[in-house]
Amino acid sequence: WPSCGSNERSSQTALTDDVGSEEDLYEDFRSSNHRYGHPGGGGEQLAINELISDGSVVYAEALWDHVTMDDQELGFKAGDVIEVMDATNKEWWWGRILDSEGWFPASFVRGYIKQCRKRADMFTEEQLKTIFGNIEDIYRCQKKFVKALEKKFNKDHPHLSEVGSCFLEYQTEFQIYSEYCNNHPNACMELSRLTKVNKYVYFFEACRLLQKMIDISLDGFLLTPVQKICKYPLQLAELLKYTNPQHRDFKDVEAALNAMKNVARLINERKRRLENIDKIAQWQSSIEDWEGEDVLVRSSELIYSGELAKISHPQAKSQQRMFFLFDHQLVCCKKDLLRRDILYYKSRINMDDMEILDVEDGKDKDFNISVKNAFKLHCRDTEEVHLFCAKKPEQKQRWLKAFENERRQVQLDQETGFSITEVQKKQAMLNASKQHHAGKPKGEPYYDFLMRQKHPTLPTTLPQQQVFMLAEPKRKPSNFWQNISRLTPFRK
Repeated sequence: WPSCGSNERSSQTALTDDVGSEEDLYEDFRSSNHRYGHPGGGGEQLAINELISDGSVVYAEALWDHVTMDDQELGFKAGDVIEVMDATNKEWWWGRILDSEGWFPASFVRGYIKQCRKRADMFTEEQLKTIFGNIEDIYRCQKKFVKALEKKFNKDHPHLSEVGSCFLEYQTEFQIYSEYCNNHPNACMELSRLTKVNKYVYFFEACRLLQKMIDISLDGFLLTPVQKICKYPLQLAELLKYTNPQHRDFKDVEAALNAMKNVARLINERKRRLENIDKIAQWQSSIEDWEGEDVLVRSSELIYSGELAKISHPQAKSQQRMFFLFDHQLVCCKKDLLRRDILYYKSRINMDDMEILDVEDGKDKDFNISVKNAFKLHCRDTEEVHLFCAKKPEQKQRWLKAFENERRQVQLDQETGFSITEVQKKQAMLNASKQHHAGKPKGEPYYDFLMRQKHPTLPTTLPQQQVFMLAEPKRKPSNFWQNISRLTPFRK
């Protein structure tokens, strides 16, 4: 499977523009019944010659070293990539590596197509990236990993092998699976769209036969990396189960199991974050009078949210606002006076420039007013200060903890290299916009969005409904939020 992505791209030129020729080529492949004597014979040789004559660039990977003293032959090492220039002879092909050309045994290589630029009419670079993701990076990583495992494996005495250290050594590199797993749903959707056209069905099948792959569709092969990274913890758990605690590899296998579980957790967390960006985009589309850049330009996680009283400068009036703390920014919104489920955008604060100041109850010197349950955001660059007051001491503590979590999240993202691509951001906003223009509700109501978010700092003893109770100032307790579903007929 690792070289599958290369096969698909370079095999593009194997098929001519008319569907009839594609079917002919497909029949040639199928009639070979997968029984190739070696890479230089049967249907594959026919396919390779078709590609070369069509002007495609065809590559083959060396399976073994080829050492020669003949200046007419091409020497190479296992793993080298050879450009195949002539494959008319079943046993000897003519090829090139860098500036050297010569004959080489066809049985020493396996054919695969690495690069093809002649069929841009079938695939764009963006489509290829969507379908195959970073599968070539995974292939290179796995190739090195397998070599490391082979060195640790004791062929004569398998029970003395020590493989745990290999997993510990590669645990960071395995994180590249995260990008692939996150992209996999997009790959499936793109393949589903393409395979509705016979031209692509014949093309993909020709590639499978050319590579002598088992009878599984391309989407099945592309699922393999997702399955592989999930199986490592299971396999290591079984290995640990049957490893004697006195074995020299026991501690490393135990550590490897924990390491691979952490890799799986990281991948799952990143997947969750990516799924959340759609919700964030929908949330933004539900906010009226939005100004400035999209939330997703800088943020990808809602850390905390709630209602606070805000004072921006001395002599200013206290304003009751809804605040949404994302990584890197705090968004301020105002409730509609009549429709309390509608929010209007008011402002945002760049958290990268802010420091959090705890304020004691009593008279504040900067604002010359008496405060309770208060804290400040102070801008280091402009010396600008924002004063906030919560209704209860525990709410203030939750906000202070949330600000700590926001900085921790930003630091963790920097350390792990987590980021949302521009394509993913644009797609999320586009999807949210389409829902709006299609006449559907503009995403989840913001209170539903809040209730479903994961707030790690919230004490588990408090029910979510109590945590997010947003009582209005100077009003008696109301069942408004509990009974909000009754307003559904008016949400249009």
